[in-house]
Amino acid sequence: MAVDYAVIVVYLAGMLAMGWWGMRRAKSKAEFLVAGRRLGPSMYSGTMAAIVLGGASTIGGVGLGYQYGLSGAWMVVTIGLGLLALSVFFSARIARLKVYTVSEMLDLRYGGRAGLISGVVMWAYTLMLAVTSTIAYATIFDVIFDLNRTIAIILGGAIVVAYSTLGGMWSITITDMVQFVVKTIGVLLLLLPIAVVKAGGFSGMKAELPTEYFDPLGIGGETIFTYVLIYTFGMLIGQDIWQRVFTARSDRTARWGGTVAGTYCLVYAVAGAVIGTAAKVMYPKLPSADSAFATIVKDELPVGVRGLVLAAALAAVMSTSSGALIACATVANNDIWSRLRGAIGRGAGAPDGATAAGADGAGGADGGDGGHDEVRGNRVFILIMGIAVILIAIALNDVVEALTVAYNLLVAGLLVPILGGLLWRRGTAAGALAAVGVGGVAVVVLMGVYGILANEPVYYGLLLSLAVYVVVSLATKPTDPAVLSAWRERLAGRDGIDGGDGDAPAAGTSPQEPATV
Repeated sequence: MAVDYAVIVVYLAGMLAMGWWGMRRAKSKAEFLVAGRRLGPSMYSGTMAAIVLGGASTIGGVGLGYQYGLSGAWMVVTIGLGLLALSVFFSARIARLKVYTVSEMLDLRYGGRAGLISGVVMWAYTLMLAVTSTIAYATIFDVIFDLNRTIAIILGGAIVVAYSTLGGMWSITITDMVQFVVKTIGVLLLLLPIAVVKAGGFSGMKAELPTEYFDPLGIGGETIFTYVLIYTFGMLIGQDIWQRVFTARSDRTARWGGTVAGTYCLVYAVAGAVIGTAAKVMYPKLPSADSAFATIVKDELPVGVRGLVLAAALAAVMSTSSGALIACATVANNDIWSRLRGAIGRGAGAPDGATAAGADGAGGADGGDGGHDEVRGNRVFILIMGIAVILIAIALNDVVEALTVAYNLLVAGLLVPILGGLLWRRGTAAGALAAVGVGGVAVVVLMGVYGILANEPVYYGLLLSLAVYVVVSLATKPTDPAVLSAWRERLAGRDGIDGGDGDAPAAGTSPQEPATV
């Protein structure tokens, strides 16, 4: 195991070194939060694929293949379809907005009155996503070093918090690119062919397993529909995904780079299901389907290769964890804290514009001393959120329930206001606020009635959110034409904001006011 240990240690040390490199580059808010909005196609594609294909897609995808056969690919397939839909239909418009958060987009579209409540919902989603990713370290480090669960979570979490805090999105971008390469080599080029050969090839697998293992719909139509509802739609609106779109240097990069990443996800989905199916042949009576990945890696791979594949699993977890962490910290600072601080300042009688100008959240230049102050503020929030994530991960046991709650809140609360804002000009701020409130409350109540893992809460919560959004929007005064005009200018990229340092209007101001640059 010494060689395997060496591979893992070198990989982890490299992650920290890249964090240090990113710190030297992140000199402004735009550099720290969105990598200066200047990633090219190859870098953008690799990092986007890295963030969406985390531990659930790798370890969980293999587990679903073990349990259901080839149809176990559907979870990751729906993630890929969501990324493809986002890239083809929405990414160019999202990139042109030159904002930092989804809530800033809602403020622009609806006139500055929907950001705080949507920020709270998005913060809860990104926090739980970061927590569930961090818990996965326990599984991987147990296989590698036989570490205690708490120590494993602290070790993996501390490394991610360290490089994310140091260099922000630049560090995360570089580490994600390395992690993308490691995952491609470890899972697609090594583990997949080795697993198939060890299982006797596809003919041997078909001879050993029931025919339903090779039925593409074997997992069930209702399950597939739920995956589409949660994961495909979740890809369209998650802060962790949008923040990567904001890093693209052009519309073309966002569209085509994301399309490549989405296609890669489809390949990765099939690979995971095939590996899981092969594991079922070799280990037909494992106590848990999710242990299939660790078992096949530990028992079937040669020395050195085993270390690289485990590094690939670690890379999958770290890429999602770091992306969720910076998204969580960005929302906490820009959408929640800056608005609360602005409200407190106004209540204390601060001069008009003083509190908005001082907020880390939306407007303001990215250069000069103010830019360094904003980098420092966002760095502090990543550190605080990172420590909170590690502590919650240690205390929390049920990963599936936590992730289900996060996605249910996201989809039922925010899907309709976000897509409605992008697609329906008659949607209003009152409709958006009502949809977020009703959808979020409904899904929480329904999870209490039907159970957290039931499908009904997200079905009914989403339908209620849609109905309330349409009814309230039609019953209230249309959005101010000046707000819609400023929104259309922003979508068209004609707002005059520089692509590298552009910001949303400061929290608490109306979108028709020019943003400070």
